[in-house]
Amino acid sequence: MMDGDELERRSFLKATGGAAGALALAGCVGEEPGDDDDDGVEGGQDGVLNLVNATITSLDPIQSTDTASGRVVRQIFESLTHFPNGTTDLETRLADGYELSDDGLTYTFDIKEGVQFHNGDELTAHDFVYSFRRLAESPNSERGNFIVGDSSFLNVDAEFDESGDVEPESLAVEAVDDYTLEITLVTPAPDALEILAYDSFTVVPEGLVGDIEGYDGEIDQSEFSSERPVGTGPFEFEKWEPDAEVEVTRFDDYHGSVANVDGVHWAVFEDDEAEYTYAVEGNADMFNLPTAQYDASLIDAETDERGREVGTYGPLENGDTVDYVGVPQLSTFYFGFNVSSVPLEVRQAVAYVLDREVLIQTLFEGRGDEAYTFTPPGMWPGGADAYEAFLEEYPYSRDEANRDAARDVLEDAGYTDDEPYELTLTTYESDVFQEAGRQLRDQLAGLGVDLNLEEAPFATLQERGENGDLEFFSMGWTWNWPDPGYGMFGFEPENTDTSRMPEETTGFYLDWHESDTDAAQTAQDAWERIQAHPDPDDADVRNEGYVEMEEAIWEDMVCMPLHHELAEQFYYDHVDAEPFGAMGDYLQVFNEVTLDQ
Repeated sequence: MMDGDELERRSFLKATGGAAGALALAGCVGEEPGDDDDDGVEGGQDGVLNLVNATITSLDPIQSTDTASGRVVRQIFESLTHFPNGTTDLETRLADGYELSDDGLTYTFDIKEGVQFHNGDELTAHDFVYSFRRLAESPNSERGNFIVGDSSFLNVDAEFDESGDVEPESLAVEAVDDYTLEITLVTPAPDALEILAYDSFTVVPEGLVGDIEGYDGEIDQSEFSSERPVGTGPFEFEKWEPDAEVEVTRFDDYHGSVANVDGVHWAVFEDDEAEYTYAVEGNADMFNLPTAQYDASLIDAETDERGREVGTYGPLENGDTVDYVGVPQLSTFYFGFNVSSVPLEVRQAVAYVLDREVLIQTLFEGRGDEAYTFTPPGMWPGGADAYEAFLEEYPYSRDEANRDAARDVLEDAGYTDDEPYELTLTTYESDVFQEAGRQLRDQLAGLGVDLNLEEAPFATLQERGENGDLEFFSMGWTWNWPDPGYGMFGFEPENTDTSRMPEETTGFYLDWHESDTDAAQTAQDAWERIQAHPDPDDADVRNEGYVEMEEAIWEDMVCMPLHHELAEQFYYDHVDAEPFGAMGDYLQVFNEVTLDQ
């Protein structure tokens, strides 16, 4: 999946029961630093924490967009704010506090003093100015729209040249002094503090990489992103062997709680069976279970005060019973269509034959909920009742596959069993999504669509998507802050233009801009109205726009949501780790973990 992103095996975000409640909870950031902001608490030596991960693409925070990379980035780099251990309790991290101007446009942050980078430099406000300039100006940035030019995100004031690029040094981020940072926005941003917790806003030493004007750089960006990433986090980079392993080691001069473990090692897998074998042979301390090896009846858990299922799972194949945590996430796995490649009638026919209940129960073993909208129910505008009312209008089949309706729409378009439409579904390397494809293929058989299946590594899938080289594909999305707009921005038709990805457009791989349908125009108009109303008091206007976009997605069937995930984690008894929160295990930082072996 994309992080925040498209993502592959994402663990997902906040389940807080309604967008307003989520925003209220997530906005509780005080003037004091978080409870774990100890000044250099001494850590012990407790061995290496062994984990598993998927393919990593980059360790440069402005370039990393996938969850696998983000899991490592989170150990090395830090931001002004954060969600500790993946809970919804947003706190300050490298900021000691902040003030907001009366007009809601200027944030003034007090930067924590005495913080060291891994290279020995001391953190100052100037490092943030440089880091935010890289996010806005660098050709290596994949998330420039998160900081400038888009009122759905931070929308920092800046000047632009004729091509739409940020003019060097025009970004309205200023170091007032060494420990005071001032950020001025074009429009108010209701989620500014949540957005600043995102990986792309983490800090690197000023001038380390010379990919923006005014800096020659000590190392080039390719070296920084793969061999020498430098941050302020509790772990510093040790090594990365692509498609094999990644390792970080404890940073003894960390400004917070120095890690108990010596380091963290991730073995990289794309094959579920190999990952499972690695874990049950005792090579991983904390891990996930592939659905093929998962049995819900082996869970013995109780619900804690945060709504997490916490207990045990077992026995495993090796005879061990392990600790267990399961958390409902704000996430969506989906099948997407390239609108310019696949006719509307074919897209609608596929929607008619998809049986989500069978898919969830047989393929996902009940791990999560059926998804009919891209926005999860936990953050639906208006809450659970409004969500259920909206689902009553779903135009395709909800309870079972409707082959008759699919046949009718295909026949009207001229596709029959004798003259079928040839469609290719490309999934990332996942037995579950390939089996989902086989189920769809069986349901479509004889109706006028021949469905072919292929799979590709996530990095290849992402590259092909950006090149417009996918017809029908599996992807997923996680919310890195609790705002429906963080998902809906990917459906603005003009933002789905793959011919301009990733430099100019950052949406999903849909090419919806090429459609001249009423639904596409509705989605574009709704998004522009959302962007024109960024003020916190305009939430109703934005929410109305989000719902209109969801209706348009249904009408043109550009995306077929499948599944909202239950994020789970399994760990052996010798691991002492606080269960992660509703933001997902993707946001865990492992300095508080201890090993008893």
